[in-house]
Amino acid sequence: MVTDPFVDVLAAEIEGTVLADEPLARHTTLRVGGPAAALVRAETPRDLVAISRICAESDRPWLILGRGSNLLVADAGWPGVVVTLGRGFRGVEVEGGADDRPLGAPVLVTAGAAEPMPVLAQAVARRCMGGLAFGVAIPGSLGGAVRMNAGAHGHELSEVLVHAEVLRLDTGSGVDRLRAEDLRMRYRHTALPADAVVVRATLRLRRADPEGLAADMAEMRQWRRSNQPINEPSCGSVFRNPHGDSAGRLIESAGMKRHRVGGAAVSAVHANFITVAAGARADDVRAVIRDVRRAVLATHGVRLDTEVVLAGFEPTADAE
Repeated sequence: MVTDPFVDVLAAEIEGTVLADEPLARHTTLRVGGPAAALVRAETPRDLVAISRICAESDRPWLILGRGSNLLVADAGWPGVVVTLGRGFRGVEVEGGADDRPLGAPVLVTAGAAEPMPVLAQAVARRCMGGLAFGVAIPGSLGGAVRMNAGAHGHELSEVLVHAEVLRLDTGSGVDRLRAEDLRMRYRHTALPADAVVVRATLRLRRADPEGLAADMAEMRQWRRSNQPINEPSCGSVFRNPHGDSAGRLIESAGMKRHRVGGAAVSAVHANFITVAAGARADDVRAVIRDVRRAVLATHGVRLDTEVVLAGFEPTADAE
């Protein structure tokens, strides 16, 4: 079997796993998208530095993949490296003496960027630490949550983030610590450079009543089951909410609920979700995004901005 020399170089220098021509539909929650030239599961910051250098020397692009919940990859795939963080970037550390503090006392928690947000939220709740219960409703990783200032149920990560540790892929430099106030966090946005990979983050939580935390998280899970299509492949919320309004409300009132192109459709449960059926293509999803944008603009004069990241597509004014 003939392999791409680019992949051979990666496999020789990376401690983690390297997969050639890996279908990205296996790694995104939408379950669509073509292959990556290489998918690398990095296990150490040294792996990330090596990826940076090899991509620069080979003139290949890179793409960061968290848990695949906010990403639409083109049917043609990705011509370079898709980087995902392995178990070496997991783990949760709680500062000493936290368990002996009174209710309401602050506690610092540091976690690896690959920690899934629901897992992290449950882990700190078991230690009676509040402030992150909303994370149970965020399907991505901590690193992705930092990058997009993810939120749910009226809360967002900016409320608890102290600092993030990042590595720059364009330069391959070492890990830097960026304070939350330097990230200029706002709704679904931070000032993190495009090439910055979050490797760890420190959060300021507080001691809380465990029964109250459990009740809050149970309520959030039930809300998701009742109001989101959690049993169908989707990428989560597709569009950002415009200031003072709801993308879902605008889409539904524009008559686009259940709108379908091929195997992709606006969800009948929540209009800001696009779900896919077996055999769907990434182009189907992109076409639904385009149609929804046009309808909302024509009906309400509002241009919706995507929350989902599109990768590997040729840019057009309608879908980007």
